Amino acid sequence: MNSTQPSSYRFVPMPDRKPLRFPNGARVAVIPTINIEYWEQDRPGQKEPLFPGGPATIPHPLPGDVWDTANWTWREYGQRVGIWRMIETFVEAGVAPSCTFNGLLAIERRRIFDEIVDLGWELVPHNWAQNDLLTYYAGKPDEERKVIKRTLDVYQSIVGRPAKAWLSSAIRGTRHTPAILKEFGIIAYCDYLNDEQPYLIETVNGPIVCVPYSNDVNDFNMFARGGASTREGVDMLKACFDQLYKEGAKTGRIMNFGLHPHVIGQPHRIAALADFLAYVKSKDDVWFPTREELATWYLTVASDHIAP
Repeated sequence: MNSTQPSSYRFVPMPDRKPLRFPNGARVAVIPTINIEYWEQDRPGQKEPLFPGGPATIPHPLPGDVWDTANWTWREYGQRVGIWRMIETFVEAGVAPSCTFNGLLAIERRRIFDEIVDLGWELVPHNWAQNDLLTYYAGKPDEERKVIKRTLDVYQSIVGRPAKAWLSSAIRGTRHTPAILKEFGIIAYCDYLNDEQPYLIETVNGPIVCVPYSNDVNDFNMFARGGASTREGVDMLKACFDQLYKEGAKTGRIMNFGLHPHVIGQPHRIAALADFLAYVKSKDDVWFPTREELATWYLTVASDHIAP
C-alpha cells in the first residue's frame, strides 16, 4: 500500500502469478454487462457541453443548458425499445447479465429497474447520473462520497440490501473511489481496464477486489466508434472468447462484454448478441458469475493467486 495515497495496487504481470482456478474448472468467467444509463436533459447555466458518455449520433456539441434532442432521444431509444429487446435475448439464451444503472434511472425509469429486480439479475450502481462524473470531484472526497452514498441509498431502498459492486459512469473514478466504496461495504470495484483476472486493490479502509472492465470488448468501440457490421462484431467476440478459452486452460480469464441498449439494442445489431451468447453457451467450462459472486470467491483465493 502506498502510504501517500488512499488506494493503490501492485504491478504483478501475468507470468508472476500462480494459476487461477475458477469454480468447477471453468476456463473463462464471462460477464455480459448491460449499462443502463440516464443523462440529465440539461444543466441550467452550464455552457460547457454535458459529458456525452460515448459517441454521439450527431457529433456537434451543444451548450449544457440546451436540451440536445437528437442525442438525448437516441439514448432514450435504449430505454424505450432497446433494453426490452436485450432482455428478451438474454432470457431466451438462459444467461443472466450484470446490469449497471445510474441512481437517477431508478427514479425516472423505474419500470426498467423493477424488471431487472424481478428477473433476479445483478444490479451494479453506476453513479447518480451518467453525465456527472466522479472525476468532477477529484480532490474533494467528501463531495464524491455524497454522490456515491446517494446512489447506494437508492439501490438499498429498491433492492432491499446493500450493493456489493460498483462501476463508475464512463469508468471515471478517482484515487479516493476504491477507499470510499470500501467504507460502504463494496467488495468489487470495476473501473480499471488493466487485466483479465481479478486482483486486490489496497485501500486505507482495507482491500477491495478489482473486477476489471474492458473498453475494447464493448459495443461502443465495436459498432458506434469502430463501424463494425453485425457479422464483424460476432467474429470479433468469438475470436476474443476463443483466445481466452485457450489461455484459460492454464489460468482462468475474465471476458467482460460491455453493452448499451441504444447501441446493440438496435434491430440490425441484436443478432450479434444472440449469436455470441449461443456460441458461448455451447462450450463447456464457462462461468457466468455476477461481479459480487466473482469478488466473494476471489477473496477466498487471492493470497494463493498473487502473493501478498
